[in-house]
Formats: sequence, C-alpha cells, structure tokens
Amino acid sequence: MAAVVQWRAGVATDTGLVRASNEDRYWIDDDNGVFLVVDGVGGHAAGETAAETAVDVIRAQLRDSGGAAEDRVRRAIAAANNRIYAIARDSEDLRGMACVLTLALVDESEMVIGHVGDSRLYLVWNGAIRKLTSDHSPVGEEEDAGYLTEDQARLHPRRNEVFRDVGTLPHEAGDDGFIEMRRCHFKPEAAFLLCSDGLSDVLPSATIREIVERYQGDPAQVARELVEAANEAGGKDNITALFVAGSEFRPTMREARMRHATTRMRAAPAASTRPLRRWTAGRIAFLFYGLLLGILLSAAWHAVRG
Repeated sequence: MAAVVQWRAGVATDTGLVRASNEDRYWIDDDNGVFLVVDGVGGHAAGETAAETAVDVIRAQLRDSGGAAEDRVRRAIAAANNRIYAIARDSEDLRGMACVLTLALVDESEMVIGHVGDSRLYLVWNGAIRKLTSDHSPVGEEEDAGYLTEDQARLHPRRNEVFRDVGTLPHEAGDDGFIEMRRCHFKPEAAFLLCSDGLSDVLPSATIREIVERYQGDPAQVARELVEAANEAGGKDNITALFVAGSEFRPTMREARMRHATTRMRAAPAASTRPLRRWTAGRIAFLFYGLLLGILLSAAWHAVRG
C-alpha cells in the first residue's frame, strides 16, 4: 500500500537561453515519495537518450524491487548506469553519453538520497538552506572544503567538469566512489529542492532560499520562479527545478523578518525625537541660569557703586 502523502511537489524545466535542446529530465511519484532530476551529458541526441534511459530504468527498478530504501536506490542507479553504458557501447552515434542525477526516496519522515555528479539537493528549514549533496567535480571539492567561496566556485572556468557520472563505465551497486548516499530526517515543516546545475551555477543559495520562501501553497509556482530567475541570470544551460514542500512548510521566517522590519520602522521616529528633546531641555536650562547669573552680577555691581 502506498504511503500517505505528506508533501506537495511541483517541477519546472526549460532549455535556457543558450542551448538548442533540453537534455534535463525528471520524474515525480508523489504516491511513493520518489523524486528524480537527471542532467544528460554527451551532446543533443546522446545527452537526451542518456537522461531518458536513466528515468525509464530507475522508474522500473523502484517499482519492481523491494527491500531497504538505500539498497533500492543503489540498485536502481546502478541498473541505469549499466543500461546507458551498454547502449553507448553498441552505438557509434551515442558513444560517450552519460548523465548526472539526484534521486530522493521519502518514506514518512526519512529521506534517502542517491547522488552522482553535480546536480544538487537543497534542504530548506527554519529559514535556512543547506546543500545536502556534494558536487563530484574538482571545483566542487574545493568549495566543499572551504578553499573556494560559493561565488568563486560558480564562476570558475572548470565548474562543469565532473569525475563521477552515470554511464561512462560499468558499475556494481556497491562500488566505492560511485554513488553518494545520504540519509536525513524530512520534517513536515521543511522543504527540499532537486535541481540541475543550470540553476545552481547561476543562482547563489541565498537567492534560491529567498524564492523558496515565497511559497504560498503552490510548489509548481516556486519551481517556475526559480527557472525564471535562472534565465534572468543568463540561462546558459538547461534548467530544472523540482520543489517538494512538507505538509506544514510555511515561509514563517520571512514573515517574522518582515514584521520585525516593520516594527523597527515604526519605532524609529519616537527614537529620533529623544536627542531633540534633550537638546531643547538643555538650551532652556542654559538660558535660565544665564539670566539668573546676569541678575546677580547686576545686583552686585549696583551694590559696589552705591
């Protein structure tokens, strides 16, 4: 029996402003808590074929296999890898095709993530955003280690080089250095975003968080706004955003900041009058004592003359 749905999901994808075709693919299975973003590599036909093959194989594997969530995710990605490798090996036109992907399997409050390459999964909770996946690239490693800032990594000329992919070499599900696995709690008041690098390469995480916090119950609208923002920032690659909001996710932190800013703005005039009041009171006192001193001096002078 399918699990009770505790989330709402929406997705948007776009070719971008530079590419001739869209090699990104995605899959959403709300009833079973499966969310997938795939970015094809290898040129127009090859990249699209690799991405479509990955979606088809992973969907079939997860539907037909049982067992622990982590084992299911590993087997599904490995099966997709080996199918892509076999197709490319037997076709001159598709030789060298591959893809990168991020797969999330949610079961009630637990999320299992299988990840290869430089697509990403962000978790948004309590007004903060956190990247849960690593970029399997030289630049990504330096960013994760703190040698590069996020902006330096996004603008690095080798940003798109990856050393892990799905399809270039045959793999077993448990091979070291192949699938990065993560497990985390998924709270109903949290949300997460899967995206291709066409989004994360042009939008810093702070901007992504700001757009996510506009959520008002329509996850597809958030996904569209993210894609639109990526195009406004240059749209130099295919862009896919798959946004999943927990049942109790609300932009509470943003609203609290807005209320706090309004309170400070209203309090400002009252605070600004204090120096004026102190200055006015001081001037009156100065005049009073000056007048009193003048009267005393005048009386003393008359006494001396008299």
